[in-house]
Amino acid sequence: MHIYVAGNITVDETWQCSALPHKGESLHGEKIMVDTGGKGANQAIVLSRCGLPVTLIAGRGNDHYGEWIYQQLQAETLQLFPETPLPVHTDTSIIFTTNDDDNAIITSCDAASALETATITALLETARPGDVLVQQGNFTPEKTRALFTCARSKQMLTVFNPSPVQEDFRQLWPLVDIAVVNEHESRLLQPDTVHTLVVETLGSQGARLHAHGHTEHVPAVPATVVDTTGAGDTFLAVMLASTLLRNTRPDALALHHASQAAAITISRPGTRLAFPSRATLAALLAQAG
Repeated sequence: MHIYVAGNITVDETWQCSALPHKGESLHGEKIMVDTGGKGANQAIVLSRCGLPVTLIAGRGNDHYGEWIYQQLQAETLQLFPETPLPVHTDTSIIFTTNDDDNAIITSCDAASALETATITALLETARPGDVLVQQGNFTPEKTRALFTCARSKQMLTVFNPSPVQEDFRQLWPLVDIAVVNEHESRLLQPDTVHTLVVETLGSQGARLHAHGHTEHVPAVPATVVDTTGAGDTFLAVMLASTLLRNTRPDALALHHASQAAAITISRPGTRLAFPSRATLAALLAQAG
């Protein structure tokens, strides 16, 4: 079984400020960290640290940021596709974080958009039944649909985290086996809980598992919040890893494992630097409940 994560990779610049800026407002802030990020990269990194074979399908630019990203990923065990940079700027995320633990993120998608659908589907043609395709909301609905359609034709498991959210994503539920959404995304997209297994994240209130007309709530693991960036990606990756490693469907134990891992991520500053280590994840996933 191999996991393909198709999405984005960015350079994350984190700024500390007293409050999130309003329209037309200028604020002083402090640039406190530069790290590798992007929802696709985040999920791929954590999945690979869980001991799973992962290919990250994400474009990077032919600038100094693109080379820096490539060097950072050498410390991880995942495969990057394509290895050759694209003739665009590397995608960048500007993360504003406040003293009361709130955050807001602005991210570019030039490199993600420049990676052509045909290039990705050519790689997915090498996948086998039982392999996994994970996508987020960084591609257009048309591109996202094309990749899920290709995955379905190869009998792959499809996983969707529609963030950043786009309304047209609601047309994709027939192609999705597992969805991970927050409350806003759930209200906007109305996932099909009859045919799609839906995990709804609730922040500090935990998560809900919706499957075949039944709903189960799993409380969050208490944590000291330092930086919430990457918490949702950690949650998704560990939930999926717990499910796959136990050869089962997402269940309460998978959500509990995911909550434990997310609690570690939010207790540290940064994105990749805040993720749990391979050893920590191995010990966590070995717990029976």
